[in-house]
Amino acid sequence: MNTIIMLFLISLLILVHEIGHFAAARLFGVRVSKFGFGLPIGPTLFKTKWGNTEILIHAFLLGGYVSFPDDEEVKDGENQKEENKEEEKEEILPLDSPERFRNKAPWQKAIIVSAGVFMNVIFAIFLTMLAAAWYHKLPTGTSDVYIKEIITENNSSNIVNSGAKAGDKIKSINGIKTTNSYKFIFVVQKSKYFDGIVDNTVVTNKLNDLKKLNPNVDFENVIKKDTKILLPEMTPEKPLNITESVASGYEKYQTNEVNLTKEEIVLRDKLESKKEYVLEEDIEPENIARALSDSFKPITIVLDRNGEEIILNNIYTDKTGVLGIKLETKEIFTEINNFKDVITCSLSYLWTNTKLMGYGLWQLVTGKIPMSEMHGIVVITKVGSDIIETYGMLNGLLLTAIISIDLAIINLLPIPALDGGHLMFLALEKILGREIDEKITENIGRFFFLLLIILMVYVIFNDIFALVTHKF
Repeated sequence: MNTIIMLFLISLLILVHEIGHFAAARLFGVRVSKFGFGLPIGPTLFKTKWGNTEILIHAFLLGGYVSFPDDEEVKDGENQKEENKEEEKEEILPLDSPERFRNKAPWQKAIIVSAGVFMNVIFAIFLTMLAAAWYHKLPTGTSDVYIKEIITENNSSNIVNSGAKAGDKIKSINGIKTTNSYKFIFVVQKSKYFDGIVDNTVVTNKLNDLKKLNPNVDFENVIKKDTKILLPEMTPEKPLNITESVASGYEKYQTNEVNLTKEEIVLRDKLESKKEYVLEEDIEPENIARALSDSFKPITIVLDRNGEEIILNNIYTDKTGVLGIKLETKEIFTEINNFKDVITCSLSYLWTNTKLMGYGLWQLVTGKIPMSEMHGIVVITKVGSDIIETYGMLNGLLLTAIISIDLAIINLLPIPALDGGHLMFLALEKILGREIDEKITENIGRFFFLLLIILMVYVIFNDIFALVTHKF
């Protein structure tokens, strides 16, 4: 049922967008020949007529469109009359008709083209205000994170004996404020015990330790099989040092550390907890140093226990990257007490999330977030359904409002086949002082429409892969 609700809400956003184009066109006397829900790919599920407008529902539901007579091929003279008689079509508008989009003033065209985006923004504001007024609260986007339970059975992490207790509030981890569980889990996973990557500085230090412990061994050349070497004690690696943006998922995590080879990983496991080792084969000194360098990145956790600050140092995970605690999050809300709060808090909520989406889009464009992280309607529906089930309809409505803003932002991009592309062509016409050849704009539009379809297929593949691999 929650999936159906989410699909309905997303479909509503598409309808609202196209209604914006339709209403603006009719306001300026432009005839709308077709109003399509879905894209004209594959079969048409439903077709009817409303005045001069043909209403269509297509099987490929990911999108929508409004079509003007300008989009149809115009024929002249007797050929047009004969075709009209044979197919019993209604009169095709002459090229100079005031009902054609092309014959409207540039400012009117711009309003018609941008009306869908405008409607998405208005609808997002409406949904947010409705949610705020109905539930008398809005989420701040942050949560208090608590330790719900510490797992003691089969837990090799030292969190068990650290002094942490169930009910403790987690204030920060490695200096990152724990405003949601994602940040905490991210730092823990990237600090995994035996993660298979090492820092070159640590490798150099380990090699120096080996030389000091084994003055009679030649570490400048390959060390021969059956050589016995004394091993330094395992020491922690450097703590994970990242920014808030990386911990929040707004920037891609990058590291200068290098991966161990398969052979070095095998050697690492053999050397664990040993004080000396007899080489089973000839080996390069650096390979030993690299194997010894992989240990754990110490985690520092700051807790709040009834107002008392407790600092846990040198915490480490087990070898699977698990710390062994169950988390509990309590979302922080802004209380809505009057109509003024409904307006100001709703606009503030949307503005904050719009900035975050814009930032995320920029990170994607600049490659700081990989394309594999792009997701579409399949994942959105799944995530939205889970949100409604877990947190209730308030968060479902707010997610829909954010998606509506996201739809507006995407459509404003200056890409042909999107509203922003049409606005770009209108701006070029204004600068050039003349209309751009229709065939040129049509060919460019078709090309980018094809690219858009390819991108949609790629995103759907990403979605399906993410669901199959239980990423969401």
